[in-house]
Amino acid sequence: MWQRLAFRRRLPSAKVYIDGANVFYSQKKMGWSVEWAKFLRWARELWYLKEVRYYAAFKPEDEKMISYLNYLQTLGIVVVTKPLKELNIPEDHPLAQEYGYSVIHKANFDVEITADMLLGCAKVRNLVLISGDSDFSYLLSKLKNLGKQTLVIASQQTLSHELKNIASQVIYLEDLKPILEKQQTS
Repeated sequence: MWQRLAFRRRLPSAKVYIDGANVFYSQKKMGWSVEWAKFLRWARELWYLKEVRYYAAFKPEDEKMISYLNYLQTLGIVVVTKPLKELNIPEDHPLAQEYGYSVIHKANFDVEITADMLLGCAKVRNLVLISGDSDFSYLLSKLKNLGKQTLVIASQQTLSHELKNIASQVIYLEDLKPILEKQQTS
């Protein structure tokens, strides 16, 4: 067995952090979805994956979302969740006036992703963030100051200017479509 290991290519280690809400809206804009099993196969060609984390909010009664999150766990992805908050909107609020909303659903994982990336970066050099959210630009600048390589994977349509400028490298989801696209079943 040691002989097989000796000939194996040594890959750099990495941790991946997926902002589920940001990816959801990116997929809506792009018109196609990422197949996470394909993503893992692709990523394992580039890195030894120490951990992949997916952050998502859900409604406890949303069986489709719960099934999706369970599927991600079967792939070996660590799923970090919290329930969606329901916020009532007053009638005079612009969202109520312009769009007729009376309730919005909200959940934000910026703090959790930031804490997990900072606390988990000690034993890896490569940190992959799948999000286009500019709120992470300060985090990426601190990680770069710690000598970490930061890769952002996001849609061209949703990638913030700030993240694009601070990341060590950017890969657009659109460029990965032939590799990662989830095939629609009829």
